[in-house]
Amino acid sequence: MIPIIGLVIVFVMVFGGYLLHGGQMSVILAALPTEMMVIFGGACGALITGNSIEVIKGVGGGLGKVFKGPKWSEQDFKHMLCLLFTITKMIKSKGILVIEAHIEKPEESNIFQKYPKILADHFAIDFICDTLRMLSMNLDDAHQVFDAMEAQLEKHHHEALEPQHALQTMADGLPAIGIVAAVLGVINTMASVTEPPEVLGGMIGSALVGTFLGVFLAYLLVGPFSNRLKQVLNEEHQFYLIIRDILVAHLNGNAPQVSVEIGRGQVPSKVQPSFFELEEALNSAGEGGA
Repeated sequence: MIPIIGLVIVFVMVFGGYLLHGGQMSVILAALPTEMMVIFGGACGALITGNSIEVIKGVGGGLGKVFKGPKWSEQDFKHMLCLLFTITKMIKSKGILVIEAHIEKPEESNIFQKYPKILADHFAIDFICDTLRMLSMNLDDAHQVFDAMEAQLEKHHHEALEPQHALQTMADGLPAIGIVAAVLGVINTMASVTEPPEVLGGMIGSALVGTFLGVFLAYLLVGPFSNRLKQVLNEEHQFYLIIRDILVAHLNGNAPQVSVEIGRGQVPSKVQPSFFELEEALNSAGEGGA
């Protein structure tokens, strides 16, 4: 909703101010189809040329994230904390081998099945299960486990941010493509230099629309979309960082309640459950999440 409000403000303020200053929309509208073809079409072509099909698809999905926001809600963070509490409590009380069946086939595990949204996130499940698998192979050095988890997180986040980088590169190039469109307009104008002044004036105005559109698209549309997408991806990434922190806290010998509380403290403030809300969620999960 907020991005839509922002777009409405952009268009009302920019074009409303232009009209109030005596500008004529007919000049912009007449040049808009061909100028958009050169500028935005050229930018899209460059985006396709410079990126893999996976990144291009990611840009399309990323634009959806701009409007929908992060996929993890407060309830999802609670579920993740409950899930890890259940797992660490089982390990603490019965040993690491008790969870082998759960991590080998998480889709069949009654622990993971309680949280279908987390189960549907392949990276989250693989991240949890791969780490627990390392623990089951007697890798109990917290520093080594942290380094291994951090390497996985860096790779995943780097790949997740590639569509945002492509979108930002597109935004950075749009003003220059706008100049290309304007230069083409000037070339066209110079080829018609024998025309009357009123005709030349219209042609020059159309050429300048190219410069305007390049800057407008870059700084008021594509650039803000890129920035918002980066914020969303960073917030979604925090979900996985909390998984890392809880499992490392467990490996350092903390009680399950302490490990989960360490994770709760890292939840983004706007979706962070309180201590008592989390305690209630753990209890509702069944004897403290067990």
